[in-house]
Amino acid sequence: MSAVAPASPAVRAAYQHCQQVTTTEARNFSYGIALLPGDKRRALSAVYAFARRIDDIGDGSLPADDKLAALEEARAQVTELVGGLAAPPRDPVLLALADAASRFAIPVAAFGELIDGCEADVRGTTYRTFDELEHYCRCVAGSIGRLSLGVFGPADPAAAEPLADALGIALQLTNILRDIREDLGNGRVYLPADDLARFGCTLRAGESRLGDTAGLERLIRFEAQRARDWYATGLRLMPMLDWRSAASAGAMAGIYLRLLDHISATPGEVLQRRMSLPAKEKIMVAVRSLVGLTPRPVTEGTS
Repeated sequence: MSAVAPASPAVRAAYQHCQQVTTTEARNFSYGIALLPGDKRRALSAVYAFARRIDDIGDGSLPADDKLAALEEARAQVTELVGGLAAPPRDPVLLALADAASRFAIPVAAFGELIDGCEADVRGTTYRTFDELEHYCRCVAGSIGRLSLGVFGPADPAAAEPLADALGIALQLTNILRDIREDLGNGRVYLPADDLARFGCTLRAGESRLGDTAGLERLIRFEAQRARDWYATGLRLMPMLDWRSAASAGAMAGIYLRLLDHISATPGEVLQRRMSLPAKEKIMVAVRSLVGLTPRPVTEGTS
């Protein structure tokens, strides 16, 4: 695929727009994206900008029916991109994504799975078992792993794809644990009903008062270890990537893995506020990835 910078001023401007979106709206991922060479950095920014657009529809303030209609429009745009555009789109995100897909083997159809997951959010879907939650995570985050893989360009895509999928699941489980309180207030419960019952917990969508949190804190540690197992699988992807792509993916994974460690160490804190890593810690993770130090999950007890 071509590493030549886009010649069209419109396409260059479209990529700049996507990079700005990624920097401001996907801050954890932006540290990893910044480690890529220019052509891959631009392409992955386009992928994340369109993914952000889909997420924003699902998380926005529109009525549910309007959200579903907007998601269906996004699905039509994906279908058009897959089928080949008759003319360059005017929308800068779609223009950049179309150019990126012409340069890299990006499985654009995977955006359809992200849309499936966002539709589940809009409908207030809950999950009885972890298998059901795993399917949701594959939709909203495994899809992003596979889209990113199209930009990274591993030598053996068939072997790399399930590992990218696993890494996406690990990141999404981390997000779910980080956002328990916020999601609850927004009417969403992601933790499986079977796991809640196992630890004697009750979560009611729309209620932010948690009451006795001892069981919930044990459940958070249990789910954190489950996420670490997914990281352990997903991080086997790193040796399959070129140095810069491995550094990028390692930085993204490393930031979320360190966040997971903080959540697991102080689960009561995540029930009080939205936890995040300070910028200097993210930079440290990115630097370690750049010199080839792959993050590794730490096994903890689950009781």
